[in-house]
Amino acid sequence: MAKARSKLGDKKVRKDHFAERAKGTGFRARSVFKLEEIDLAVGLFQRGDRVLDLGCAPGSWLQYARTKIGDGGRLVGIDRVAIAGVPGARLLVGDVFTVVPADLVGDLGAFDVVLSDMAPDTTGIRHVDQARSEALFERALELAVATLAPGGRFVGKLFQGPDMKRLVELARTRFATVRTIKPASSRQISIEQYVTAAGFKGREIIHTPAGTT
Repeated sequence: MAKARSKLGDKKVRKDHFAERAKGTGFRARSVFKLEEIDLAVGLFQRGDRVLDLGCAPGSWLQYARTKIGDGGRLVGIDRVAIAGVPGARLLVGDVFTVVPADLVGDLGAFDVVLSDMAPDTTGIRHVDQARSEALFERALELAVATLAPGGRFVGKLFQGPDMKRLVELARTRFATVRTIKPASSRQISIEQYVTAAGFKGREIIHTPAGTT
């Protein structure tokens, strides 16, 4: 574990071609290519979409979403820290665990897409980091259920761990189709996966599989 952590802290390792490519194309972070790959795989965005980005710092996912939804689309982002403005985006500073869904929606009525690239402050202790990631993913899914329009789409980052199967099954109770993707631009040593979901079933009470809550 110590060896893996030392590699994660090595700037030479972190400075890869995806980071250089992001810088060269005007995006704020290499994570933009993860969203691009997901979008190409599942057709995430449509022109005019209303998009919510949970944990939006530093803003590269908002930047990419803007290129896909056009000037007629609407963007909302929230993070614990303030970020530089993204054209046409309403940016909030706050905690996703305490934010009121109505404050995210504002005058939009609902969102067509909810995104979450949220990751915990890592400790290097695998089970602790997994548990924190699972809590963030479950909250992102809760906010998606509270704010999506019927038929809406969701993407959330989740570290592979003991609760992953339950959370994927929970997503399946709310969406018509669910799949997991590990983008090529994710670092090889990363345990992150992205759960993508489409066809939100609405906010009616839905039976959950045995063993889920």
